[in-house]
Amino acid sequence: MLSARPASTNMEPASGLCLLFLFERSPEPNTTNQQELPVYHPTPSQARMASQLTEEEQVRIAQRIGLIQHLPKGVYDAGRDGSEKKIRECVICMTDFVYGDPIRFLPCMHIYHMDCIDDWLMRSFTCPSCMEPVDAALLSSYETN
Repeated sequence: MLSARPASTNMEPASGLCLLFLFERSPEPNTTNQQELPVYHPTPSQARMASQLTEEEQVRIAQRIGLIQHLPKGVYDAGRDGSEKKIRECVICMTDFVYGDPIRFLPCMHIYHMDCIDDWLMRSFTCPSCMEPVDAALLSSYETN
């Protein structure tokens, strides 16, 4: 079985829905075309193949992914001289930003590592720093008057 997991294994229970997508190889060892299938983890102790999701769950996941992709992204740059006061730590993974790290901006102007915030937003569509609802801000930016 092949699975992609975060480097850190220190996981604390989180509130809300937890979505992790792992890839597992087909269980038949003699198959030449081993297809990787996404696995859905609604909780850390529960796993379901993506093909076993209800249509409603699939639609909800697709909507979240679509909204996340509309959030602006960039590359972390601490400033040319390094003295500029900027956020230096991603509050999700609690590691310092490094020049060139891919980052994503939320409508409330908080920034996070792109992988960290994308995973966070699959579980909760609120900013981890200020709890501002991200989806409301995104949807209002697309309204036409």
